[in-house]
Amino acid sequence: MWSLLKWSALSLTLLVVAGCSDPKIDTSSMPAAVVSVEKVRESLPTYKRDEFDQALTIIAMSSFSGINLLNVQRMNAAEIAESANAYMHGLTGDEIIERADTMLRERRAREREQAMRTLRRLEKKQANAAQDQQQLAQVSIENANYYISTSPYGALEPVIDLQVANNSDQEVSELLLHGVLTSPGRETPWVEETFYYAISGGIAPGERASWSLAPNRFGPWGNDRIPSDTTLTITLQGVNDAQGKPLWNSPPLTKNETIRLEALRNEYAGVSPYITDE
Repeated sequence: MWSLLKWSALSLTLLVVAGCSDPKIDTSSMPAAVVSVEKVRESLPTYKRDEFDQALTIIAMSSFSGINLLNVQRMNAAEIAESANAYMHGLTGDEIIERADTMLRERRAREREQAMRTLRRLEKKQANAAQDQQQLAQVSIENANYYISTSPYGALEPVIDLQVANNSDQEVSELLLHGVLTSPGRETPWVEETFYYAISGGIAPGERASWSLAPNRFGPWGNDRIPSDTTLTITLQGVNDAQGKPLWNSPPLTKNETIRLEALRNEYAGVSPYITDE
């Protein structure tokens, strides 16, 4: 009799424990998922339900690319059921919230790592461009002058006198030049043109050289309306080495890259961007 009473008490205890266990998400079928989602939600305290709604949506949508997990909207039970996956099955409401929190922290960590990689890449690009500009500055335009000359046949010919110093440690075979020809009282340049000049024999490190260039007289440089009181400004934009390959031509940051770099620097001020590449 006593044994029977003990077994009855034990059975009652198990029933009470089973009856009080937290309901779990069942994604074995859509109807089961719809019912279990609402059952789990109703089992939570009121103050946790909004957090549960967001957590459930984060887990359901995590497998879709392009979803902003940090700014999600509540989904209805059918939507949850349709996109539910194995990550939800068998979880209680508290476990759903905990798993979503873990996913968000992992997502933030990945985004931070990616941001730091972008920061490092942009800073390296900026540094390379600055270094190349310093190298390029060692090849300088010391003098540039424009005038109209008369050929032996009496034709008017435009002439550009150019003097260049190569203070770099590389032989230079070609110059990429940007020329602007202006005159007093006229806002619009007479000529603004980018052009190459191939140096016969090149110019060695430490050398200076002068040339008289002959632009096409039928082009903008040969305009017979250009007055004699013009000012020629020549800017060196690039050089090629003895093999004709560009030297010191790392591109600067674009406007969007500059904005992005400043934003990342502000966001991650004081944090080292040097993360080991995978």
